[in-house]
Amino acid sequence: MATAERLVLARLAAQRAGRAATARVLRSTGLKNWLAPSIADEFHIVPQDLRTPDPSFLVEIAAHQFGLAGAVASLGGLSPFAVPPPTMAWARELHGFSWLRHLRVAANDADAQDAAQAFVLSWLELGKSSAVALEPQVVARRIVSWISHADLLLEGSSARTYTLTADSLGTEIQLLSATRNTAPSGPSRLLCLTALLFASLCVAGHDRRHARLEKAFLAELGNQVLPDGGHVSRNPAVVVELLLDLLPLRQCYVARHIALPRALPEAIDRMIDYLKFMRRGDGALARFNGTGRTEVDALATVVGYGGLDDPETAPRKDETRFEPAPKSGYRRLQRETTVILMDVAPPPALAFSGQAHAGCLSFELSYGSHPVLVNIGAPAPVQEASQAMARATVSHNTLCLNNTSSSRLVPLDGAQSQAALQLPGEVESDLFERDGALVLEAWHDGYLDQFGLLHARCLVLSPDGERLDGIDRLEPPTGVLRTRQDLPFSIHFHLPSEAICRLGQAPETAEIQVAPQAYWRLTANGARLSVEASTDLVHLSGPRRAMQIVLRGACPGETTVTWSLEHIRYGDA
Repeated sequence: MATAERLVLARLAAQRAGRAATARVLRSTGLKNWLAPSIADEFHIVPQDLRTPDPSFLVEIAAHQFGLAGAVASLGGLSPFAVPPPTMAWARELHGFSWLRHLRVAANDADAQDAAQAFVLSWLELGKSSAVALEPQVVARRIVSWISHADLLLEGSSARTYTLTADSLGTEIQLLSATRNTAPSGPSRLLCLTALLFASLCVAGHDRRHARLEKAFLAELGNQVLPDGGHVSRNPAVVVELLLDLLPLRQCYVARHIALPRALPEAIDRMIDYLKFMRRGDGALARFNGTGRTEVDALATVVGYGGLDDPETAPRKDETRFEPAPKSGYRRLQRETTVILMDVAPPPALAFSGQAHAGCLSFELSYGSHPVLVNIGAPAPVQEASQAMARATVSHNTLCLNNTSSSRLVPLDGAQSQAALQLPGEVESDLFERDGALVLEAWHDGYLDQFGLLHARCLVLSPDGERLDGIDRLEPPTGVLRTRQDLPFSIHFHLPSEAICRLGQAPETAEIQVAPQAYWRLTANGARLSVEASTDLVHLSGPRRAMQIVLRGACPGETTVTWSLEHIRYGDA
């Protein structure tokens, strides 16, 4: 491990220890007294919550079930703040109160209001001093949730409930102002500043530091949202989550007739364009670097704000997409209804790589509305045990050498959270047109230090989008290399769980059925082809069994494998 990397790890570990110490101090009586309530009892506006509500949530509560973040806690008549949390993700979502939106759509508004107000009082009694409740990003989400549902929490409430809730919100705003800089780097830190801007714009008496907060927010926004609209973490799903807060924030400026800083709408526009770039033909985001199941409603909401589904701005079937997402590190090929997205960059900087995957040069392919090849995706929070598997190179549609990932995953500080550390130092790519076909050439050096080899990949998409030809090469940077022993390699093609795959009649072929009348044939040369088990981590009902095609062989020092994937008409399979 390089000295610089050790120093970064030490700094991140120190920051985590500092956040833990801050939480302990915040539970002390002295600081609570210093953070005396600045009451938040008057609102200029109540922003819209763009997240999709679940009308069945109140019914589940009546059955003493409280489901959040993919986990369910049985209440047994107790407050959710009095039961052991099934997962940390469940606890963070509970204390963040984003689930208030589910109560708003309940059939009986009075019952929903009573329940919402009772939950806040229960939190004030049982939950407000817990360690997770004091995490800056959780405080920030709670502030946004309470402001966005202030009418639900305050209208029709008793004088006591109104005062307690307003006092607590004021204290939360002060608390976050004091602790926002201790939030983890990345989306959590941007969320803290977003929440404080919501408070400044929406809550009377909390705008004294608006100019300073806005400056800090815009600086953080510029640090995290790249010029191409992607996020510095390289996780496409993060962009959706950010937009669900940034779009209502923009509307707060407009509603208050306060000058809107140009950087905010410009960033929003870039982010929406980026989502357009990262969508497969079936409408889902490509599964790279922490993206799992696409929340279709959320994606539709944010792209709807930007006119993404407008026929005038949607990609044409014959559109040649040379424009990469250069800073985010992705390339897109499209011919007719065939769409390919490929990862052509190293994982992000260490501080932002907690969800990064070792999937360099992996790609996904869709045909019309059908996904054909997909990475296995990122698991839901409740499937934490699957994280390491999901991030490994073998879980992506790319080449894996000697059963070793192209990036090494190590714990930051002994915790379960991991980050990619030993990354490909160089990744290069070029996309061009040749005789009407799209050609993408790329290589990375993730295996160079350990094995002395580069992985190079070339994809050629035919002019009609009906055929994809691929070449995978393992080669030394210069000259000739003979390894001490043959190194096993595998090239993976993971299928969605609904796809059916079987070996073809010809040698080294396999046939894929992705829909009743949609077939593809994969043919390989230079490796043994097999059909093996895989996992689809992003199915709505949880992880599902799936299949994959694997090309296996041994590399003596330089190896080339060619393969093709061709759409075959129904009846020709």
